[in-house]
Amino acid sequence: MRTKPRACRSTERGFWSHLWNFRLARMTMPYLTKPLFLFFCLVVTGECRNHGHRLRRWTGTVETAKHGTETANHGTSLTKKPPDVTKNRKLKTEQLLKVDDHDFTMRPAFGGPAIPVGVDVQVESLDSISEVDMDFTMTLYLRHYWKDERLTFTSSTNKSMTFDGRLVKKIWVPDVFFVHSKRSFIHDTTTDNIMLRVFPDGHVLYSLRVTVTAACNMDFSRFPLDTQTCSLELESYAYTDEDLMLYWKSGDESLSTDDRISLSQFLIQKFHTTSHLAFYSSTGWYNRLYINFTLRRHIFFFLLQTYFPATLMVMLSWVSFWIDRRAVPARVSLGITTVLTMSTIITGVNASMPRVSYIKAVDIYLWVSFVFVFLSVLEYAAVNYLSTVQDRRERKMRDEIRERARSQSLPCTCGMSQTRTMILDGNYSEADTNSLAGYTSGTMVSEEDVEMPHEVMNEKQTPGEHMVVHLSVSSESTTTKKKGIRALKIIQNTHAIDKYSRMLFPGSYILFNFIYWCSYCIGA
Repeated sequence: MRTKPRACRSTERGFWSHLWNFRLARMTMPYLTKPLFLFFCLVVTGECRNHGHRLRRWTGTVETAKHGTETANHGTSLTKKPPDVTKNRKLKTEQLLKVDDHDFTMRPAFGGPAIPVGVDVQVESLDSISEVDMDFTMTLYLRHYWKDERLTFTSSTNKSMTFDGRLVKKIWVPDVFFVHSKRSFIHDTTTDNIMLRVFPDGHVLYSLRVTVTAACNMDFSRFPLDTQTCSLELESYAYTDEDLMLYWKSGDESLSTDDRISLSQFLIQKFHTTSHLAFYSSTGWYNRLYINFTLRRHIFFFLLQTYFPATLMVMLSWVSFWIDRRAVPARVSLGITTVLTMSTIITGVNASMPRVSYIKAVDIYLWVSFVFVFLSVLEYAAVNYLSTVQDRRERKMRDEIRERARSQSLPCTCGMSQTRTMILDGNYSEADTNSLAGYTSGTMVSEEDVEMPHEVMNEKQTPGEHMVVHLSVSSESTTTKKKGIRALKIIQNTHAIDKYSRMLFPGSYILFNFIYWCSYCIGA
């Protein structure tokens, strides 16, 4: 049974109370008030009905909204999409590959023959070669191939399944490491660069991207005309050759390189692969794979930075041979400058090289060049010393001549068949002294103490630089012609050392360069 709303019941009570009051006052109200009373009753009744209709409409709307919400939720649950297959793929994969049904801590075919594991490598880049640390850095793609019967699965399309590095931790993979490596890491941007591909028949491809820094034994005896051969060695850490047979999958074709690989100081000549057995006294024999590559050094950089500057310094030291021997500051400063420059070049070259105990080719060239520069300084030291000794002897001789000239008068040449006056300066030779043979030696006097009727010496010449030798020839000169003049002492000219050095130093250095470059270039 349908009940009226509460607001409507209250309205009807008020109506009947008013109606009772009107009935009481009906006797007293005039006759014309009856129509007004009826109109009032109609208005109240209409307002009550309208209010009930609005209330029912509002409540119906709320119920309709609730019902619609429930219907929508029910409809959504009925039309909900199935769960993402990738979320359940992990469980399906483990069930498909039977990961939980086997113990993957043991190698495949445990207890049986050695499992063959093929390897191939793609070299992405050869990043750096360090002579000081004697190592190299390489980035490569390392791939392993083997068969694990425990990972077989049925497939109607015979297609492989590819996974990332998360599945690698649940199955067995080869424990290959890099022998003599200093640093190595697997790239992890944006995720670990590891790929695992499993085929229905159990064949597995395991690939990873690695950067490794490994040691390289370099021989610098021919540096910088050298050729270096480095190797990257791969080996199983735990499994001997009885458990794991590591081999190159396709021989020399197992190693591929990028054609754009280049180095600033080296020319990559050759990449090749080899394999050997390595023996450890405590564990046994292991298969070891080698990635060998040969590097030839570019010499043009060292020609510009080392050889040309050293050669120019040696040639600059030769300039002192053409400078006057009395210009002491010029020749000394030039020699010291070239020596210090050569020392700086040698220090700079050795700073970028390891401290090896043998002599390098560049050391031979630099030290020989340093010896040539140092000898040019010693040459001037010898010239300066001999010049000083010569000046002392000439000064002593002039003093003796002056004393002798004061103590006795000039000899008389009257009655002599021939007289001759000769002026000797520092530039005389043995031929000049031989030309004096046959003359009787007289008194040697200074130019300042002798008055000659006709002088042959220039007045502008420095006093003391020349000596006037007065020689008298008598009739007895024929008997003493072969004996010569024993009393005259002639000092050797010091300018001859510079003259000889101008030819000896360049010739010797050219010969050294010819032998040096022929030996090392032909050997290379």
